[in-house]
Amino acid sequence: MNTEAIKELLYKMADDLLIIGHRNSEWTGLGPILEEDIAFSSMAQDKIGQSQALFQLLHELGEQAPDTVAFTRNANQFHNAQFLELPNGDYDFSLMRHFLYDIADQLRFEMLATSSYEPLAKVARKVKGELKYHVFHANTWITKLGTATDESHARMQAALSASWNYALGMFEEGSFEVQLKTENIFEGESALKNRWLETITPIFAKATLTIPDVKTWEPKLGGRKGYHTEHLQPLLDEMSEVFTIDPSAEW
Repeated sequence: MNTEAIKELLYKMADDLLIIGHRNSEWTGLGPILEEDIAFSSMAQDKIGQSQALFQLLHELGEQAPDTVAFTRNANQFHNAQFLELPNGDYDFSLMRHFLYDIADQLRFEMLATSSYEPLAKVARKVKGELKYHVFHANTWITKLGTATDESHARMQAALSASWNYALGMFEEGSFEVQLKTENIFEGESALKNRWLETITPIFAKATLTIPDVKTWEPKLGGRKGYHTEHLQPLLDEMSEVFTIDPSAEW
């Protein structure tokens, strides 16, 4: 089995979860209502825990310990999609990102539940169950706000339009795409994107939100190869502050 292909897959998944987990945690104490404050905090904790499980798989494949990998790399060593490192902005943007990412993430883990790489399949079978609640939360609020008032509809539509090309960057293919598919480790980013589109389209229709015209699709690529926005390094500096002060601290 191609170890380097597995590592590439694990790194981008783990980095996605770690970065969006920290972004979501920034809503703690700032949510628009108490329920949402608690929800985003809880989901953030889940995601960081899921990232740790993937970093542990990387450690078992010869990479450094999870804390070291999570907290000592620079921005150009991260493989997360650029979408996930963007500042939270207003609640409408964070909610739209939550919706677009979490559905893709759930579908990814569902696909990986039957991966030929059994350690990853085992983690995926556990994580996909946790993600059902994240997706339910996202779906509920997208539908509610998309159809509530003219203002809420306009804000959610604007958030969707602003998010779309960044969201497409989540499906950037890596160097080992062929090997992953050939060895039945993962069906591939193209298959995942197609399932994602099939899943979100009827939800957006119910929410009366319109996906941008395909002619305007220009995926924001580069994150999987270490090219990031100016927002990632400050986030990494902040989230690694405790580890820098006390490397013996535990998650």
